[in-house]
Amino acid sequence: MGIENLTPSKGSTSNRKRVGRGQASGTGKTAARGQKGQKSRSGYKRKRNFEGGQQPLAKRMPKIGFTSKLVKPYVINVTKIKAVAELSEITMESIRSVHRIANSVAKVKLVGTGAKELASKIKDENITTTGN
Repeated sequence: MGIENLTPSKGSTSNRKRVGRGQASGTGKTAARGQKGQKSRSGYKRKRNFEGGQQPLAKRMPKIGFTSKLVKPYVINVTKIKAVAELSEITMESIRSVHRIANSVAKVKLVGTGAKELASKIKDENITTTGN
């Protein structure tokens, strides 16, 4: 058996419908397009979400959601996590050594009572403070 002898299995293929080839073919005259109307004309093309003039579903649905491109900082309350406040030098590595933070965290914000006094200890530009 060679590649030249291969044929598709029985019933898997059928001849295409040849429309507009006379009355006897069953698809003559209007060529299976019906009588009149936009769909029977040549050059007809329907837009992808056209619903016959009705407001399309995509426009009827409420538009929700927004994803900010700003990187939100990981917030650490220094009154609750005293180990961060007791560090002599505050960097990302030193914070990770005393408090468990994911590696994906790029910015840290220190909040709480006494957070402003820690501003002099910060040695990393990705760490900021706010508070009383």
